[in-house]
Amino acid sequence: MVLGASGNLGSEVLSRLADQDVRIRCLVRRPIALPPGAELVIGSLTEPAQLRAALNGVDRIFLIWPLLDSTAAARALEEIALTTARVVYLSSTAIDDALPRQSDPIAQVHADLEALLSRFRLKAVVLRSDTLASNARGWRSQLRISDLVAGPRAAATAVVDERDVAAAAVAILLSDGDSSQPNTPYLLTGPEILSRADQLAQLGSVLDRKLRFQLLDAESARAQLLADGRPQQLVEALIEAATNRPDSTLLTDDLSQLTGRAARTFRAWALDHAAEFS
Repeated sequence: MVLGASGNLGSEVLSRLADQDVRIRCLVRRPIALPPGAELVIGSLTEPAQLRAALNGVDRIFLIWPLLDSTAAARALEEIALTTARVVYLSSTAIDDALPRQSDPIAQVHADLEALLSRFRLKAVVLRSDTLASNARGWRSQLRISDLVAGPRAAATAVVDERDVAAAAVAILLSDGDSSQPNTPYLLTGPEILSRADQLAQLGSVLDRKLRFQLLDAESARAQLLADGRPQQLVEALIEAATNRPDSTLLTDDLSQLTGRAARTFRAWALDHAAEFS
């Protein structure tokens, strides 16, 4: 079962599983287009009865938690724990295991989910992903009218292509036995640390445009993010992350271990998605 199949990453997981000889079920809140043979179930991860029905016969789950708080997660994972399913959970490299509380709500909800997976003793493999390249799609509305993207500070990270993260998830879902590292999540990063300005420079090079990033203060950034169409709760979490999350120096080869190939660069992602910004 793929949870989050309508999103940037979940859809990539779904398309890769569709190329394999496996049965696929997707639990979604509203109808979406699916590959031939995939089963669509309308329901919610946060409604125990709907989740219980969707879990019937499922032995492997790709899990993305869709909310910015973990209040309903215990009940959902309790339902999953009643099955024998292996779980691949998408978490975040923003988690700092040394902190009792994380830097922002986005990192905190991932830490909460990891703790719950352990509490319910689920057969889980945790993939801590760095910033997804597909987040750049959030700039499209601004880039349609100018060469400037204005927003809050964002920590520099090793931006990772969502297609690589999907490939790693599918490799684990389709593997035999336990693919997890002992007591350790996989840390999935791209090949280079990039700031938001670095990403825009690379995207601009692909588009033959001189793209620039303008740093906004918190109030101005809040207004811009809302104007870009992001939900209020997500906007507040992004502002808190901008204020508190430090730059990253993390670079790993966990992706190549799982997929057998080097991680794609952000420039490669930009080349493959350039038409989306025209």
